[in-house]
Amino acid sequence: MAKNPKAASNRRPIRKPRAAAAASVDIEDLAAPSRSRALGPTSAATAAATVRAELLRWYDANRRDLPWRRAAEPGRGRGEERAYAVWVSEVMLQQTRVPVVVDYYCRWMERWPTVHSLAAATQEEVNEMWAGLGYYRRARFLLEGAKQIVEKGKFPCTASTLREVRGIGDYTAGAIASIAFNEVVPVVDGNVVRVMSRLYAIPDNPKESSTVKRFWELTGQLVDPSRPGDFNQAMIELGATLCSKTKPGCSQCPISSHCQALVLSSQNASIKVTDYPRVVAKAKPRSDFAAVCVVQIAQGLDQVIADMIGKDNFFLLIKRPEEGLLAGLWEFPSVLVDEGKTDLPNRRKEMDKYLKQLLCIDVKRRASVILREDVGQHVHIFSHIRLTMFVELMILNLKDDVDQLCKEGKDSIKVKFIYDDAVESMGLTSGIRKVYNMVKAFKEKRLSEQSQVPTRKRSRLLKQ
Repeated sequence: MAKNPKAASNRRPIRKPRAAAAASVDIEDLAAPSRSRALGPTSAATAAATVRAELLRWYDANRRDLPWRRAAEPGRGRGEERAYAVWVSEVMLQQTRVPVVVDYYCRWMERWPTVHSLAAATQEEVNEMWAGLGYYRRARFLLEGAKQIVEKGKFPCTASTLREVRGIGDYTAGAIASIAFNEVVPVVDGNVVRVMSRLYAIPDNPKESSTVKRFWELTGQLVDPSRPGDFNQAMIELGATLCSKTKPGCSQCPISSHCQALVLSSQNASIKVTDYPRVVAKAKPRSDFAAVCVVQIAQGLDQVIADMIGKDNFFLLIKRPEEGLLAGLWEFPSVLVDEGKTDLPNRRKEMDKYLKQLLCIDVKRRASVILREDVGQHVHIFSHIRLTMFVELMILNLKDDVDQLCKEGKDSIKVKFIYDDAVESMGLTSGIRKVYNMVKAFKEKRLSEQSQVPTRKRSRLLKQ
């Protein structure tokens, strides 16, 4: 700190130490974070052992009671059963908060308690159970991985063999191998990155491959050889609780005496513990626009009010291609439109073309339109896409039998018609579920308005 207050106020804040200071980070730096040099190998090993012991002591006293941890405890069932429980929980926990996962995990394990029972499930059953968790590719990989394991006849028990399973990467392989099979291997997720970057004051971009590699190496050197699974869970627990992104509880942290970021922050007021890991600006998601048409197939024109309610009527659903965004999931007819063509006439033109070319539904020739109205729009945010959905409701009376349309169309798109109550229980994505609820609210409001109008006039209004 400069002695001249004015000079100090004009100084540009130092948000992080120079990258060169961490270029040669090694486990030996744990020994004495406040000193200018690392101690010898013996002292470094002692420091590492101290970190392990202090972290595990804290974990034993403070760990959260979670169902998958109980299922994976040593001596609780066979190794395969523990591994399956860890696998399901770790996949669910990716990009999802723990309180949300608990209920999903319990329902999942009640329905598919073993890898063999999961392997016998269908993708649609899995999607229905997964609905609301998002990132549906995770559910597909779980099912495909289960089938692969059952086909081979044995659950892999090492990190290297686990990585051969469809959808299992370095992190999940390390978690299963260490927790279920006691293999001394590390795990590195966002929580661990936060702990390690502060422990060693690593200022580098945590997304760069060289930095990621360093995190894996350093964490691997720290893993407790006798309790690798508990150590890995302790690291994650610490990052998820005390070592949080914005408000770390350093005074309660069991390994704060070894934390270089904390030492640096105490020596220089312009450096904060929360400067680590470096915050990397996310790429701006691209903006997409889609016309979404909720198509309801009515059973006749003689009961107009019943058509609005949806009793004994069908909704048209389309299965997305097996590759790409939301692969293999069901949705209402949807077509992307250019940003400059999101007005209602252009959207309807594109939707009519889509229904005619891919689904053999010619709105003008093969159906009578009972009602077609704009419902509104909904913005759904994916990790890399900001999708604006322009929603409309179209109630049709088809001149042909609906069974003729329930067949595979172009580009492997599949069609099915389901009743209103079946839509409620389907594994729809949160975005499509929102669309359905918008339409449902619209119909309820419209029905309430029409109930105040004489019958003949009501029929004319619905057809407008």
